[in-house]
Amino acid sequence: MTKKVITRFAPSPTGFLHIGGARTALFNWLYARHCNGEFQLRIEDTDRKRYNEDAVSAIYDGMSWLGLTHDGEVVSQYARRARHAEIANELLTQGKAYQCYCSPQELKEMRETARAEGRPMGYDGRWRDRDASEAPEGVQPVVRFRSPNEGETIIKDQVQGDVTVANAQLDDMILLRADGSPTYMLSVVVDDHDMGVTHVIRGDDHLTNAARQAQLILAIGWELPVYAHIPLIHGADGAKLSKRHGALGVEAYRDLGYLPSAMKNYLLRLGWAHGDDETISEQQAIQWFGLDGLGKSPSRFDFAKLENLNGFYIREVESNETLVNTCRPLIEKSLARSLTEKEISLLLVAMDEFKPRAKNINGLAESTEFLFASRPLTFIAKAEKILSPDARKILADVVELLNNISSWDVEALEIEIRTFAEAKDLKLGKIAQPIRASLTGNNVSPGIYDMLIWLGKEESLARLKEQAI
Repeated sequence: MTKKVITRFAPSPTGFLHIGGARTALFNWLYARHCNGEFQLRIEDTDRKRYNEDAVSAIYDGMSWLGLTHDGEVVSQYARRARHAEIANELLTQGKAYQCYCSPQELKEMRETARAEGRPMGYDGRWRDRDASEAPEGVQPVVRFRSPNEGETIIKDQVQGDVTVANAQLDDMILLRADGSPTYMLSVVVDDHDMGVTHVIRGDDHLTNAARQAQLILAIGWELPVYAHIPLIHGADGAKLSKRHGALGVEAYRDLGYLPSAMKNYLLRLGWAHGDDETISEQQAIQWFGLDGLGKSPSRFDFAKLENLNGFYIREVESNETLVNTCRPLIEKSLARSLTEKEISLLLVAMDEFKPRAKNINGLAESTEFLFASRPLTFIAKAEKILSPDARKILADVVELLNNISSWDVEALEIEIRTFAEAKDLKLGKIAQPIRASLTGNNVSPGIYDMLIWLGKEESLARLKEQAI
């Protein structure tokens, strides 16, 4: 019988859910869903000095926004510390761990000597075979793992291939601190086993940890999970990802106007590929995702690609009502007032013209604000440049023309303005651009005929008159 696949995401609650963490969570979630398995969430909160309740909330919020729902209850590593200590004590009883009475000063001198001699600065095993009767007074012991010091540990990694580590390179790691609290390395091993985790998918910065953890797992007598260590994300320039590259919290991308569907698609393609496919729906991702599609090279974070994907997903939103509901709080915040029912209805109608140009939700909301703005409008520099004295004279003729039009619809407006352009021997752009700038305060917008209809005859003429001479 095939064992049920169980993956986990295990963030430390010391800050926001950053991009690398979100990608790790996504890969674990997708693999579990692909295999009809379980995706579990564990908060690695053993470091109580750095524990941050707000960070826990940020992790939950970020995962909820991305739609990465976990199975079962969230596991708190700190709450399981008694279980971790129990395993350490079992190893101690079996002789697979031992008590070390080195003082902090001894450890410092040990590292300095190793550094001076050009040796690895790990623990030298001096208490490995000594009896507790030799212990100095006043020193509380730590419990160390009796690591094999001969041979090799091989991690059969699904991404990196076979990774071989000489056991002599790994010192006897601490399992329990002097105060009896378990260390991260012990806690991870025990929790993964007790949660039934079958596949550990995480960043390749954990490769050395994997060798240490594998030694411990085998010493306890448990089965090794399947490992898949994914390369880290770099900036577009190839350097380690930092805030200037985009190493922000997931909530920051939400605030910048990115859709969760676009973010998931983008994170998926950072290190995983399915042929030449770029836009991949959630359903497709679940169907196609496998560890064999993970690459060995670091991925490069590219804001331009993310923006293009975001624009694609905005255009793919079938319901204008969904986009209006998303944009509305942003518009109302900018206007410092609530939209009326009439204005909301207008926005629903106009959205088909706005969304093809949008790269993010913030820009989409901002592009519609002219519809509800009070006169006099605020003009950007490019719009002011369009409104030259000659353009303003043309606007005066346009006002007179439109004031006398009998039917205020797209067809009638287009016929009148084109006829006017031909009569004045002007290119249509020489008329359309001043109209656009006067109606919106901007140099880019949907078509002028649509805007004239949306604003209505009275408001359109009032805005044009303000700029005409």
